[in-house]
Order: sequence, then C-alpha cells, then structure tokens
Amino acid sequence: MEIAGTLVSLGQTKKINAQIAKLPSGTVIDIPVLVHRAKKAGPTLLLLAGMHGDEINGVETMRRIIRDKLYQVDAGSVICVPIINIYSFINFSRDVPDGKDINRSFPGSKTGSLASQVAYFLMHEILPHIDYGIDFHTGGARIHNAPQIRVKTDDAKNLELAKVFGARFVINSPHRDKSLRKEAFKQEKRILVYEGGESLRLRKNAIDVAIAGTLRVMRYLGMVAEAPPLNEPPIVIQKSTWIRAKSAGVHYSSSRNGSAVTAKELLGKVCDPFGTYETKISTPHDGYLIAVNNNPVINRGDALFHVGVEG
Repeated sequence: MEIAGTLVSLGQTKKINAQIAKLPSGTVIDIPVLVHRAKKAGPTLLLLAGMHGDEINGVETMRRIIRDKLYQVDAGSVICVPIINIYSFINFSRDVPDGKDINRSFPGSKTGSLASQVAYFLMHEILPHIDYGIDFHTGGARIHNAPQIRVKTDDAKNLELAKVFGARFVINSPHRDKSLRKEAFKQEKRILVYEGGESLRLRKNAIDVAIAGTLRVMRYLGMVAEAPPLNEPPIVIQKSTWIRAKSAGVHYSSSRNGSAVTAKELLGKVCDPFGTYETKISTPHDGYLIAVNNNPVINRGDALFHVGVEG
C-alpha cells in the first residue's frame, strides 16, 4: 500500500504527512495520515474525521482511537485521517477559506479550489486502497444530532453495516451529488456517515457511541476479536420532518433529544424577549427526536426539532 509516496507493508504502522497545498504566507498544509497494516490479510477500513472543521466530536473520536491504539487491528488494515480539513479546523469553521465545502467537491481536481484539491487527494491517494469507511461528523450550526448513522437503506450491505455499528438511529439518507459517500459508492466502497453531537461542542455520549460502533464494525469485518456488546438494535428511520418556528424569539426546548414523541406532544416554546407572547411547539405525528436546535435565539422559519418516523 502506497500513500503520498510512502510505502506501508504488511505488519507496519506508519504516520504520513501528506502535503496538500500552501497558505498565502507560504505555510505548508499537511494532512496527517496514520496507517496500520496487520500481518494477517483482511479488509481495509478508512476512519475519517474533520471534513468540516467545526465538527470536533469526530476529531476527538479519532484522537481516542489513536491514543488507545484501537486502530491496531489483528487482520486487515486501518487508515486513520483525524483531520482532513486542516484549513477549517484552525479557523473553527465548516468550509475552507474560499467558502467551498469539501463534501460537495468530489471527485475533486488537482488544480482546482482548495476544497477540490483535498477531495482529489482522498479520491486518488486513499479511496483506491479501502473496502469500507466510517466518516465521523457532528451536527452543524448549533444543531445537536442524536447519535445516528446515515445510509441508503435500500442498499442491503450498507444497512447491515449500519445496524452492526449500533448507533441509536439509522437514517435513510440518499446520496448527495459530489459527496464522498456517493463517489465511494460508485467504486463499490461502502462509507458509513456517523453524526453525533453539536459543532464546536464536545459530547461524551456521541464520542463513546462512535468508538463502540467502530469496534463493532471491525469485529464484524473480522479485524478484531472483541467489541462492546449492542444492548438494543438501532431504530431505522425512513422519513423525517423538521418542525420550524412559527415566530421569532427565544427558543426553549423541553424535550430530550433521541426520545420517542407522540402526536401533539409539547416539545418546547418560542417566547418574545419582552414577555408579550409565547408560542407552543408540538409534534404533528408520532416518531423520534433525532435532532434539536440548541440556539436560544431564533427567527421565524428556523428548524427547531427533527422528528423521524420508524419504518
């Protein structure tokens, strides 16, 4: 296996600093890649985080996997990319400096935008080596996502892997154009997209679920012998609806993220800051809360609660 000009043989572990580009100051931007290859043959699993620089739960998940040497599998290979979007990570932002989203820039271009160059690196230096991948994400813009795996549920293999991972929810999510998941699927490589927690805020539960799920996938693929048990099967969500604010004001949530809700159940309220009115927010149907907006100050039309329907 060769990545960015570095050869990694069976039984080796190597850290590779792959140069992507330079800042206007001349500062070189390297993407650290950690590769472990067991002596015993097996599948190759990509563990990727930091696609959006403000989604730090994934970065912390990768840090703990590396710290605890969980990537050192007994069979097969693991490629760890703890922060793929170095630009955004150091600027606490979602996108690269030119405003583009890496996950809407695939398959990328060697001479294109910054986002396109990073996508090109993944497509040409990483993707050819892998069989499966887990892409760790976090809810953005103060949206707190309950731990969930996003896949196309009509893909039997992907759905099986998602259930093995064992997050509370498996969300039916069509492929988006120019995304890593779609481009990988074209090459018959399955990528699980994990979402958990809120941007720029560490959530222990989201991180714990991510690590346990990764180990379960490794065990399923025959890469390790042991993994945390799954206490209850995931809930498969086929459809979902965002409940939006009917008025601007201060948002108070009274519901627990990840919980089951029933039709007309009170989820929270929106109040104006001057004590003039209060608008109650309720769910239109039975389901599960799969995401909650934690921003206390909202505008009319803002998404407040994401309610999923089991199927």
